[in-house]
Parts: sequence; C-alpha cells; structure tokens
Amino acid sequence: MSTIDKNLTSFIDIADDSDFSIHNLPYGIFSDTVDGKRRAGVAIGERVLDLSVLEAEGLLSLTGGPYFDQPTLNAFIDSGRENWTKARITIQTLLSDDNDTLRDNADLQRKALFKQADVTMHLPVQVPGFTDFYSSKEHATNVGTMFRDPNNALLPNWTEMPVGYNGRASTVIVSGTDVIRPSGQLKPNADDRPIFSPCKRLDFELETAFVVGKGNNIGQPIAVNEAAEHIFGMVLLNDWSARDIQKWEYVPLGPFNAKTFASEVSPWIVTMDALAPFKTPCPTQEPKPLAYLAEKDSNNSYDITLSVEILPENADEATVICETNFKYMYWSMAQQLTHHTITGCKVEVGDMMGSGTISGPTPDSYGSMLEIAWNATKPVTLKGGETRSFIEDGDTVIMKGYSEKDGIRVGFGEVRGKVLPALTFYFDK
Repeated sequence: MSTIDKNLTSFIDIADDSDFSIHNLPYGIFSDTVDGKRRAGVAIGERVLDLSVLEAEGLLSLTGGPYFDQPTLNAFIDSGRENWTKARITIQTLLSDDNDTLRDNADLQRKALFKQADVTMHLPVQVPGFTDFYSSKEHATNVGTMFRDPNNALLPNWTEMPVGYNGRASTVIVSGTDVIRPSGQLKPNADDRPIFSPCKRLDFELETAFVVGKGNNIGQPIAVNEAAEHIFGMVLLNDWSARDIQKWEYVPLGPFNAKTFASEVSPWIVTMDALAPFKTPCPTQEPKPLAYLAEKDSNNSYDITLSVEILPENADEATVICETNFKYMYWSMAQQLTHHTITGCKVEVGDMMGSGTISGPTPDSYGSMLEIAWNATKPVTLKGGETRSFIEDGDTVIMKGYSEKDGIRVGFGEVRGKVLPALTFYFDK
C-alpha cells in the first residue's frame, strides 16, 4: 500500500492534474438531484462511480454487505479493514484499462458512471462526535505572540500533549453549504459591558480532519502504535471561527459559541491507503513525548499541499492567500487519537477529529486570516483591489489539498463555503 504502481491506469479519461486518479478513489455520498436517493460512490477523474450499482450487479461483494445503497458510509467503514482493502482492489481492477468488465459494457457505464458536475454531494458519514485539536506549533506560537507574551507564546502543556476540545457534531456541514454569519456577545471596549452583535471578525481555519474507522470500548484507550488501524481516511476542513465572540467567551473554559456554528468538510474521504505513499516524518518533538505518545513509526505524518482562496461576491477570480502543507503539524493523528482516548473516552465510527489550523513557517503559509492579516494590522489585498482583514458577507472561501509523487496525484478536491449576512430578528429595528 505504501508504493505507487505507475503502470496502473484507467480507461476513464483523467487529466494529469486531476485530484481523482485511479490511485485515489475517495469515497463519498451523492444523489442525482438535490432531494434524490443518496448512495455511495467513488470519484474517478470528472466522474462518480456508483458503488450501489456495482454491488447490485454482483461486481462488488463484501462480507456482511450490502453497504453502498445507503445514505452514509458508516456501515461500510464499520465493516472493517478486510472489506476496505477488498473494495479498493476490486474498484481499481474494474476501472483499470486492462479489465473489460466495465470498460466494454456501455449499458453498465450508463447506469454506474455520472458526471460530478451533474450530481449533488452530501455529508459522507453520520458524525457521532467532533473534536478539534490545536496541533500546529507555528499557529499556536503566532496566536500566543499576538495575545500573550511573545517570549512565552506557547503554554507549558502545549509541547507535552495534543491540546483539543470537543466541538459540535451537529454543525458539521458539507462543502457548498452557505454559512450564516453568527451573532453573539462581543466586548469591543474593555471597560464597558458586552454588546450583542453580528460577528465582526469572521475567520476561516485551514484544517484537515480524520474519520474514525474503528471505535473502542469505554475505559479502553487506543494504543498509539495501534491507532492507525482506527483511522479510515481524511477530509479537508474549514473550521469557521468567530474571533471576537471567542475572545470574550473563551476564558475560563475555552471555545464555545465561536466554534459551534459551522465546521465545513470536503465531500470525499481520501483513504489512508491512498495516502500511504506520501507518508513523511512529523517535525522533531522536543521534549520527547511521554511513553504513551511515543510512536515506533517515524513516518507518522503526510506530505499534503494545501491552499486557501478568497472569492468576493461578483468577483471574476479568486485570490490565493495561503499555501502550506500538512507535514508541518507537530502532533500526529495517531498521537491525537491516543491522547483523546487515554482516559478511557469512547470514540465511534464516523467521528471526525480536526487537525487544528495548519500554519507553516512563513506568512504566506499561515492558515487563518487572524495570522495572515496579523489581527487586522496587515490587511490582505485581493485581485481587483479589495482588501481583507477578516471574511466579509458574500465572500466564498475555497480550500484545496493534494499529495503528489512520481507524477501521481491523490487529492481531496475542495471545500468551499459562502458567507451570508447575519440574521436580524434578534436586533432592534
């Protein structure tokens, strides 16, 4: 799984820069129409392959199935690694250019292959729980520098454990869902009482999230060197944040309403098997982690190129404002999952766990507007001349990500969300 078979090609026409090569095959949930029947598919080039059709035709038979004529991927994921592996091999074989089963069957192609542009994508899993970590050392240092002592930007616990908080699974939404600007308590002046107002400092956070593929029993932690077996795949995540609401509420118990209104994910889950060839080490961890967080595998991260674009309303072209890489993350996904369960916390299939904002070492690799515009002191100029310190109504934020090696690309597509004005029914006319 960790090597790339460059001889593997598909009969489907796939552009060289497509995120969805035959080496990828990410899983998603789609329907023909907005309100149509939802079922599982994989992305291949500009197409979606309907797995429920392959299953019904007896071409994709897995232990304990059927799994794909369902509105979420939870049952398939829960069926275990043996089925994950068998499904991937079977689908790759059916899509390869040297297999005639699908290649030479025009009727089957008409039933099973759809243009991505013609379908509606949905949240790929039912999400029982959502957790967000804070695992980029550069991001944590930038925030600590802005709001605390620059000489002591990181709190003492940050280099000892993956810091995180439990968020709201109910507001995990799929890419393309509009985001209504949140309202809440703000405190513009330190000496005055707070006001109730629409958020004035709406921000994105460039993240990924991993999807739990195997749960645990309550009271039974997941060992760090077994954690990889509990992770099915990854998605892109825009963890929308209301910075001014957060500033007032986060002491003493951390993020609350500033982070509950929208966590937007890409519709395709890229499997860890597809990402295996792109493994790379995490940055050096100093001090060395405690024994329960010590990993045997030094290749415990992934080389994933990430970017953020802003497209203002009525603009002709988006502006790239961030280019970074997942490999900068200080804490690995295995360490995050182990620390999450070390007290005996139960995790479940479909749980999503956000990486935390992914920032690199240079200003053009910072993963939030808070950092890029340095708390509104260095506004960003967009194509067309508009400037941004935070996200405005009508703006669409677009995040993209992919891995590439030896001419083979495995990508996530994108997660995009447009900001709509705050609701006004709470405010005096």
